[in-house]
This record gives sequence, C-alpha cells and structure tokens, in this order.
Amino acid sequence: MLFGYICSVPLTPVPAMITTGQKITTQRTAKSRLQETDLEHIKFGRVFSDHMVVMDYTNGAWQQPAIMPFGNLQMSPAALVLHYSQTIFEGLKAYRNVNGGVSLIRPQANIARMNHSTHRMCMPSIPEDVFMDAMMELVRLDSDWIPKDDDAALYIRPFMFASDEYIGVRPSDSYRFIIFTCPVRAYYNEPVRVKIETNISRAFPGGTGEAKCGGNYAGALYPAKLGMDGGFHQLLWTDGLTHKYFEESGTMNVFFNVDGTLITPGLDGTILHGITRDSIIRIAKDEGIRVEERQVSVEEIEVAARNGRLRSAFGAGTAATIAHIQSIAFGDAVYELPDVSTRELANRIGKKLDDIRRGRIADPYGWVVPVI
Repeated sequence: MLFGYICSVPLTPVPAMITTGQKITTQRTAKSRLQETDLEHIKFGRVFSDHMVVMDYTNGAWQQPAIMPFGNLQMSPAALVLHYSQTIFEGLKAYRNVNGGVSLIRPQANIARMNHSTHRMCMPSIPEDVFMDAMMELVRLDSDWIPKDDDAALYIRPFMFASDEYIGVRPSDSYRFIIFTCPVRAYYNEPVRVKIETNISRAFPGGTGEAKCGGNYAGALYPAKLGMDGGFHQLLWTDGLTHKYFEESGTMNVFFNVDGTLITPGLDGTILHGITRDSIIRIAKDEGIRVEERQVSVEEIEVAARNGRLRSAFGAGTAATIAHIQSIAFGDAVYELPDVSTRELANRIGKKLDDIRRGRIADPYGWVVPVI
C-alpha cells in the first residue's frame, strides 16, 4: 500500500535504546561569536549561542550524542518532516542566580512532556539521562551567553524531526534530535492585548492539542495574524466544538483572577500541560490563594469583566513566564483590566517564582537543578 499508515515505533512507551555508553563527544567552535554579539540589545529568538547537541535515531536505536558548533543542517528535499510535519519541540530556560551560578528549573518535567509528545506523534522516546546530560553539558559550554540582568536567561530549544527520505504517509524510521540555545530577554515589553477567537479552532478532543508538535502552531498562524492586524498581541482560544469555553492563549496557558480566586482551564486533552502553569498553581495554593482548574466559559469571564469582578488575567509560559493581559476583546466589546501595578496576586506569584529560580530564596519544591 503506497500511502498506508503503519506505526513502526511502538505506541506503548518503552525504554529507548542507545547504542553506546560512551560520553558525549564535543567539538568546540573555532571562534566564538560572543565577542561580536551585543547582549544588551537582543530580540527574543533571533540570536543563537555557539554550540548545539545533535543525536540521530537509526536502526531502531539512538546513536551517540555530539556537541558541535551551531550551524546549518543539510537534509534531503524528500525528508518526511518537510511533507508530513512529524516534528515536536520543547522550551525551557537556564537562569543566572544571585551567586553567579547557573540553574535549570524543572527540566525533568520538560523531558517527560517531550516524551509524551513523542508517544502521541509516533516517535521514539528519548533516554531521560542522555537528554539531561547533553542539555546540561551544552548549557555549561555556552553559559557565558547568559546576559546578567534580571530579565535575561538562556532559552533552550530541544526538538526532534523525522529524517527519512521517503514520500509516503507513515512514521519515519529515522529521526534527528537537536538542542540549541539562545540568549533572551523579556518576551513581551508591555501588557498584552488579546482577542477571544470563536471562529477558527486550534484543537479538538482526540487531536494533538496537548502535544507540543509543530502542526499545532502552524495551524494557528493565520488567525493569529488576523488578530495582530487588528492590533492584538495574542488570541484567547476557545474549544473547537462549541467555542463557549476557554482553552489557552497562543504560546501560553491562561489564568483569570475573579474576586480573588485564580481560575484556569482544566487539562482535558486539548491544551498543553504547561510547566509554568503547574508551578504557578503550586505556588498560589501555598500562598493561600484559592485555585480552580475547570471549564471556564467565555460568558463567565465576560460577565465578570463587565461587573468589575475580573481583577486581572495573565498568560503563563516558559517564554513569557507571566504575561499580564491589559485588555480582552470579544466581538465589538473591549474590556480594559486594572493597571498592572495593582495586580497583587499575579505579581506576588510571579515574584516568588522568579526568586526561586534566581536563588534569592530557598527552593521549597526541589525544582532548581544547578548546572554550574
């Protein structure tokens, strides 16, 4: 059958094999680009560090990982990823702490989430210890790329794609796993304006909404562009079946503060299991803040905004951490929210999370993983 769908990677998660127990090989760049880079004036996701991790999956096993100079890839025009979008990714950050060291925050959760995505996208899982060791070594090698300011970090992008040369709808037999990093500052420089999207859908029950796969983001580009053309930073996505309930906002999970209760859409299989989202919920509960994870209707939030009971709203994600929402548009109505300086709840949670990852206060959760 020419265009059959036969999953050659087991759908039941199994420990991934790796062919060698040797340590990661490292080829350092001949000349660092750091001296030519102005870390004071960088745009998010536009400047890349010196090195990257590369590891291939062939013959049913992961091969030895290698660190090499960051550079372009050579691939076949027939590579499966270019035609059928079998690709996934993750995003996390390395932070410089107050003592000059560098730490990751909850990297185990990112590794677990990426392997959840591999399962849904019919790809081989990545050995957790190899993933962690390679990522830690890469961050150590390029730690000088981390700007020293409080709003700065080293963004880490692991991703995997199908690399078979084959035209036919089936999972690939070979894959390439890569990690690269880039120095970043704040994702948003101002509170964001969002629009509630009730026409185009991002995800459906049984789909890939909770997998961090490339197709989810490609499908969101057109409505997001329409929103940007209308002066909005992001969309607030609603469910694909009824468009009555909130799901997430672009690159972030979403929270609403209604009368002092923090409300966020529950994880029902159509939205991403946000690690920053989970951290915020844990901190909020420990701070004595009431948290509700459940269906959140557009009507409920619109009524709360109209009656002055919506004290704040914000997005939560690795890139932005907490992105305050300034206004919410629904149809012809635009609801302006209170000034950011008055948002005691969101600011308190955000500060505690930042204090933990920067080492200003003790980590009570075991989230911090020192790199150097």
